[in-house]
Amino acid sequence: MSILITGGAGFIGSNFVLDWLGQSDERVVNLDKLTYAGNLENLASLQGDARHVFVHGDIGDFTLVSRLLAEHQPRAVVNFAAESHVDRSIHGPGEFIQTNIVSTFHLLEALRAHWGALEGEARSGFRLLHVSTDEVYGSLGAGEPAFTETHRYEPNSPYSASKAASDHLVRAYHHTYGLPVVTTNCSNNYGPYHFPEKLIPLMIVNALAGKPLPVYGDGQQVRDWLYVTDHCSAIRHVLADGRPGETYNVGGWNEKTNLEIVHTVCALLDELQPRTDGRPYREQIAYVTDRPGHDRRYAIDARKLGRELGWKPAETFETGIRKTVAWYLDHRPWVANVLSGSYRDWVKKQYGD
Repeated sequence: MSILITGGAGFIGSNFVLDWLGQSDERVVNLDKLTYAGNLENLASLQGDARHVFVHGDIGDFTLVSRLLAEHQPRAVVNFAAESHVDRSIHGPGEFIQTNIVSTFHLLEALRAHWGALEGEARSGFRLLHVSTDEVYGSLGAGEPAFTETHRYEPNSPYSASKAASDHLVRAYHHTYGLPVVTTNCSNNYGPYHFPEKLIPLMIVNALAGKPLPVYGDGQQVRDWLYVTDHCSAIRHVLADGRPGETYNVGGWNEKTNLEIVHTVCALLDELQPRTDGRPYREQIAYVTDRPGHDRRYAIDARKLGRELGWKPAETFETGIRKTVAWYLDHRPWVANVLSGSYRDWVKKQYGD
């Protein structure tokens, strides 16, 4: 038996592969395009492990995906492959449209052809789990209830619009063709192997380098924070027992403002890696011009996942963020290798010198 993971060298995907093989001997076929955020170093501990088969390729390559499905006969596909950074989508939406919509369509076509030829238990047990985001739901006001699975889609960035389109395609392939799919919409993930363009790793890396800690606008944007291994656990639950055609929201029950996050990271670094001059890291905070169309608040209601599948997060924000900061402090070589030319060019473009 095997499962096919797409985007399994990225942040969430690589954590899922490591988590899966830490608990199961079921083989993982890992398809990743290795764009700037895909990093095989995340999977270095699996080198030589016969349970992990890495394939460099694109989910939009119908011929390649069809060959992998025929060769490995996976019982399930978990689709993490996506362009996922809002700021990048504002500067260059084309890649987001191509990967998140067009390539998802080609993946669905390959899966439809493969599943249509299966018989018996192989056909009835097959699943596609499509991993999506809470950003498809748009923005919430301060007093509004959290997003449920029936909340109207109101995406506000090219990124979230492209993910919303991919969600609709997945839904349509279930209702039109019967393809057995489940979709998860998660809140902001954090944890090990997070590419340092996102808020938490960017703050850690910049703080340690003595650089400014850029905070958009007034820093009062609210997000629900989910430790990445809790997300992996939720995906395992949905893959095992989720009902085809259903959507499950995954959240950490941790609503925090961006400024709260930055202050927490600074306080942990003050404790674990103090500045040589003894001054607090929060002195490095620098407010920068807010990005266009910045959603004010996201919040996930994950009660359906708990009620139907018995899932709940294992980490509080306090335990998860401490583990995260400690991981980055303990993995300086990984951080140094990630800080390649493409990353430096991006930071310069986004935040200036």
